[in-house]
Amino acid sequence: MERSNSSVGDSAPPTSPHRGTDADTGTAGAPSSTPDVVALGRLGVDVYPLQNGLGLEDVTSFGKYLGGSAANVTVAAARYGHHPALISGVGDDPFGRYLRHELQRLGVDSTGVRTVAEYQTPVTFCEIFPPDDFPLYFYREPKAPDLCLLPEQLDEVLPEASSKSTSLKRPRLVWLTATGLSEQPSFDTHLEALRRAGSGGGNEPTVVLDLDYRAQFWPSSAVAHELIAQILPQVTVAVGNREECEVAVGETDPDRAAAALLATGVRLAIVKQGPKGVLARTATERVEVPPTPVDVVNGLGAGDAFGGALIHGLLNDWPLERTLRFANAAGAIVASRRECSTAMPTEFEVDAMLDSTGHAGAANHADDAHSEVRA
Repeated sequence: MERSNSSVGDSAPPTSPHRGTDADTGTAGAPSSTPDVVALGRLGVDVYPLQNGLGLEDVTSFGKYLGGSAANVTVAAARYGHHPALISGVGDDPFGRYLRHELQRLGVDSTGVRTVAEYQTPVTFCEIFPPDDFPLYFYREPKAPDLCLLPEQLDEVLPEASSKSTSLKRPRLVWLTATGLSEQPSFDTHLEALRRAGSGGGNEPTVVLDLDYRAQFWPSSAVAHELIAQILPQVTVAVGNREECEVAVGETDPDRAAAALLATGVRLAIVKQGPKGVLARTATERVEVPPTPVDVVNGLGAGDAFGGALIHGLLNDWPLERTLRFANAAGAIVASRRECSTAMPTEFEVDAMLDSTGHAGAANHADDAHSEVRA
């Protein structure tokens, strides 16, 4: 999660002639009626200061952006030309209407976003003290609409495999976050998503669990561990940092954490190590790549950028090393910008970053050493 200097008012990355952008607007194309990626989880408004090095009490100007981990990941996937859908919730308020419009503008299918009238749309503030201090302040009480998910929100984007409707096709990848397990009815809706994902008769989507642990969303780490443990055996890919791995499987050493995740039945375990890069393991492969160096502006969106790039690599069946280098570079680009969702890069930008850091050969070579994980 790193960043480099960008202008204060940047609202979107440069457009790319390659994928996922409209040449005139700089945004992803219209959402597809058949999403290839479905994500469940957080959606809210990020209110970020436009001044660095100041506490919120001293900041005088702010920018408003779409935020929330799952939402950011879908935006990142759209930037690479995919057709993501988000299952989430907003309040019946101006911020909720803003988020719906922004999802559409950024190429994300929002038909699975529910309006929950009894709760307000969440707002998150941050402080920016580069290179490594970005305090977050969540306003999600008494309950966030994105924790009020219901199984019927899945019907149009994650139908039963036995559905007789010819208009409904199943996604190739489902993205879940551990935060979505922290309250009902969201937990049961996640279980239903896993049940539907596993009912394909041999044509199941890849299921990715972002371990995404934030202590303030849970009564205790022990409760988080118990509920995550129920989910892991049904997951194809698990990704998290060392602290999140400790909550999930009781290990912080990257190799032991990856091994513990694999022991649950996960086929690909990815452990993010911050300044030491990222480690990934399957049953037969171990890959470790260093971070991509940049000048950090705001590190908060880099993990979500990594996630969107990981999706891109999985859906393209890239070799594991290529996927990790690409995801690292995507995270570095977002870390070099102020905001999160609208800072997500295109494939052209990530390739340019890899070219500039000398990793293009490793990231783009066409060899046959493909990851065992198939999308």
